[in-house]
Amino acid sequence: MTALFWIGRILFSLIFIMSGLNHFGELEAMAQYAGSKGVPAPRFFTAASGVVILAGGISILLWWVVPIGTWLLIGFLIPAALFVHDFWAIEDPRAKQTELAHFMKNLSLAGAALMFFVLHQAPGLTG
Repeated sequence: MTALFWIGRILFSLIFIMSGLNHFGELEAMAQYAGSKGVPAPRFFTAASGVVILAGGISILLWWVVPIGTWLLIGFLIPAALFVHDFWAIEDPRAKQTELAHFMKNLSLAGAALMFFVLHQAPGLTG
């Protein structure tokens, strides 16, 4: 595996590892935000999503159970984009722009996770 692939995996994984840890460190604030977006049982789902993205990030970083890790990430990113970062439902221009940025970030990261899923199937990419 090339050094660039390692670096790419580290950079990609960091957002999920740090965000997953942040889901626990800022659980109450994040649950309150999730609740304001209509997420049911926001404290539970904030903690659960923290576990999901932390596990997905570690999976990509260590290149271990990659198919599961990538689908964990995709399973978080797409619903979060659609249901939490609903920029189309916001009238305030500044808040709308912020949610649009998060929406697009989540879609882009989901696309990258799909690429990691495919790359994991490619011969010659190991540990």
